[in-house]
Amino acid sequence: MAAGYAELLRTRHAARLLAGTLVGRLPTATANIAIVLFIRAEGGSYTLAGALAAAYGLATAAGQPLLGRAVDVYGQPRIQLPAALVSAFAMGVLALSGTSSLVLAYVAAIVAGLFTPPLEGGLRALWPSVLGGREDKVHAAYAMDAVAQEIMYTVGPLLVTLLVAVWSPAAALMVINVLGVLGALAVVTSEPARTWRSEPREAHWLGALRSRGLLALLAAFFFVGSALGSISVAGVAYADDHGGQAVYGWLMAALGLGALVGGVAYGARQWAGSAERRLTVLVGLLALGYVPLLLTPGPVPMAALSALAGVFLAPSLACAFVVVDRHAPAGTVTEAFSWLVTFFGVGAAIGTAAAGPVVELAGTAASFGVAVAGGAAAFLVLMGTQRVLGGPGRARRVAGSPAGPAAQEPVGPEAGVSAG
Repeated sequence: MAAGYAELLRTRHAARLLAGTLVGRLPTATANIAIVLFIRAEGGSYTLAGALAAAYGLATAAGQPLLGRAVDVYGQPRIQLPAALVSAFAMGVLALSGTSSLVLAYVAAIVAGLFTPPLEGGLRALWPSVLGGREDKVHAAYAMDAVAQEIMYTVGPLLVTLLVAVWSPAAALMVINVLGVLGALAVVTSEPARTWRSEPREAHWLGALRSRGLLALLAAFFFVGSALGSISVAGVAYADDHGGQAVYGWLMAALGLGALVGGVAYGARQWAGSAERRLTVLVGLLALGYVPLLLTPGPVPMAALSALAGVFLAPSLACAFVVVDRHAPAGTVTEAFSWLVTFFGVGAAIGTAAAGPVVELAGTAASFGVAVAGGAAAFLVLMGTQRVLGGPGRARRVAGSPAGPAAQEPVGPEAGVSAG
């Protein structure tokens, strides 16, 4: 398993692009905890802290596909780095002004979110050119990307809490965003990012959203996001009943560990057959993994069940990246991946909002039912759209290479081996 990922990382530019993207996305991965800790240190209420974090999150969801479309049109360096600088500057304004002006605080949070660079979609657009268009390697890179996300979302909050402990919440907010700029700089100054060009695109106001297959996938992952968002609230409620914040930390760590193990195992082999059908199976297993959480046993078995619930998350994401690549209209690949980020994020926000009232009205066990419902809805969407998802995929030109027959490579089951 590790040998396969090590081989990928030895490919020229691969390690730099992956590391730069992960560091560049630190502000997004840590925004919730960084903003909440900062506002609370400034004397603001939890309500204000949550509202500002939500404003940032919703603005990020709105900005990602717009910036992704701009990347497809104008290239990565002209969009990614300026966006990172504007976002970091806005967060710096928030860190320096605090809660002295609520209007300024909200404007800063919204601007920071809107201009969050679409590094996630940008990296996935670069993999084909970095890996020579090798279908098996590109799909393995998607799996490695999904695994790396789990590491980032575990390490990022720990880094914030460390900076808060040794320095201050304001310093943590600024340092994380400076690191974000440095990560974006590492990406856009690389040769693949500088030479990458999107495929010729058809002018259409819907952009990537004119693909019915992509819309079906986005709808499914809206519900996957809602399931994960609800677990964060249900986990807090469970921890309150079973020992406090330490228990919550163990549950979330177990969930991340399960996803990490599942992603590594999934990416270690090649998969034959249709990526769309495989994704339906993976999401079905993901939904089933949430069902045992309804039992809410003691902390140790609950941590084990949380690990089980996470096993199929990273494989589902990795396989979804393959499906996005297959169904994104020509010239919209960065935008399409950015829409996946948006739908997933909005779903998570709605799942978080829905789980709170369920806890208060029906208790902790019922709140985990929101995750079960979200997973089941995602599975049903994929089942109901198999004909749309199974349609012919586009031919992908390896970006950054000259156009022509030699640069064309089929994507999907018709390519022979379809690894997810």
